[in-house]
Amino acid sequence: MSLVLPHREVRPITAVAWTSNTSTCPKDFTLISITEDGAAANFTRSFAMRSGYYLCYSKDLTGGMVVSDVQLISEKDSIPHGYCYIAEHLEPRATVSKKKRVCVRLVPIGSVDTAVLDIKLTGKSKMMLQHYTYVGDVHGYVLWCRKGAFSCPEPQAKPRRVSLDIQKLSLDHSTPLFPLKPSNLPPVPPGRLSHRRRDLVVTDDIDNKPAESSLQGMTALDGVPFSLHPKFDVPANGNGSPLSSQLNNIRIKSIQDIENEYNYTFAVEENATKRSKPSAS
Repeated sequence: MSLVLPHREVRPITAVAWTSNTSTCPKDFTLISITEDGAAANFTRSFAMRSGYYLCYSKDLTGGMVVSDVQLISEKDSIPHGYCYIAEHLEPRATVSKKKRVCVRLVPIGSVDTAVLDIKLTGKSKMMLQHYTYVGDVHGYVLWCRKGAFSCPEPQAKPRRVSLDIQKLSLDHSTPLFPLKPSNLPPVPPGRLSHRRRDLVVTDDIDNKPAESSLQGMTALDGVPFSLHPKFDVPANGNGSPLSSQLNNIRIKSIQDIENEYNYTFAVEENATKRSKPSAS
């Protein structure tokens, strides 16, 4: 029968594993080296073995999972649904006996209200642990677990370093913000501005706005003077160059004039198709 303790400020167990010694025990894991009745909690396969393995557990909540139940199964039993065998962090030649295997059920931390809060070991004696649930006998020891409501520590915000420049800023003495200046504008020749550029500058002066804001509307043709080639220049009195007179005498044709001028009846092609082909002699 499982005993569930009332709510306490305790952290749940998040992982259970086997380990050879303190050097192979993973970080953030607690190694159970002594049983509750004072015996060494070193699991060995036989009396001839000098080294064995230990049971360890973790309460690190960074993985987001908690252990909701612990069970012992024999090598002939199939693992229950939703359970998994505990991990093994052993030396290269060390092995764990498979006659009795410890399996746990891992669930997301937000899906349950109660979880396994602690596990302990005792020797094969009649010693009973108050508020603990009997799990089973494993390799000469008795495994116990305690369940109950758990609490997670609230995440604390890490302090951030504020630079001296940010500390000097004051809301009372705010500086005016200027628009960003484009960095890929073409160079403008000094002293030569296009009509468009002049209009922008005059408009900016009237509106009392910074002149830099008009730079966003500039193009690659700004600053280049517009003028016709001399051979296309037609004086006001009409006495221009021969090319100018030819341009003035250009007659604009209508669509009907173009069709009449370039009308083609395809009569030659039609007569060619009517000719009889030469027969072979």
